[in-house]
Amino acid sequence: MQVETKRLFLRDFVPEDASDLYEILGDEETMKYCEPAYDLAQTEKFLTDFCIGRHGGVAAVCRDSGKVIGYILFHEGEKGVYEIGWFFNRVYWGRGFAFEACRAVIDYAFCRMGAHKVFAETIDGGRSVRLMEKLGMKREGVQRSQVKNPAGQWADLYLYGMLREEKEGVQGAGMTHE
Repeated sequence: MQVETKRLFLRDFVPEDASDLYEILGDEETMKYCEPAYDLAQTEKFLTDFCIGRHGGVAAVCRDSGKVIGYILFHEGEKGVYEIGWFFNRVYWGRGFAFEACRAVIDYAFCRMGAHKVFAETIDGGRSVRLMEKLGMKREGVQRSQVKNPAGQWADLYLYGMLREEKEGVQGAGMTHE
C-alpha cells in the first residue's frame, strides 16, 4: 500500500522500522487496552513475521520527519471484509494523526480494494470508541465481559463497522494513491 495524506505517508513496513515501531509497541500507556508492552525482541519478531511477512499492517510515516509514528492493522478476513486497528506513538496523540491515517486506510479499502465492510473492535470504551464514531463507523454491539484486559480482568468488547453503502455518506480525508 502506498497512500499519501496531508501529513502522512502510509506504506508497507520495512525492517528499518523496528526502532520507531518499538517506541509505539513498547509503551505501556499505548498498549494499555491490548496486551503488555513489547520488548525490542518481541517488536522485531512482530515486525518481521506479521507486519512484513503477512502484510498485516501499514506504517504511518510523518511526512515532515520520516519517522514511523503509527501502526495501522489492516487485513482481509472474509472476502471483502477488512479489519482495521491502530497504535500511535503517544507523543503524537491528540493531533488528529490516527483519524487522518485511519480515514485514508478506510477510503483505500472501499475505493481501491472493493471492500464490502471495514470493522474494528476494542476494549477501550473511551478514546478508541470516539475515534471509531468520528470515522463514521457504527456500533454493531458490545460483547459484555468477553475478553481479558492486560491486567487479567474481564472487559467488554466494543464492535464497530462501516458498510460500503455507508461510506458514500462519509467525507474522505483528501488522499492520493500511488
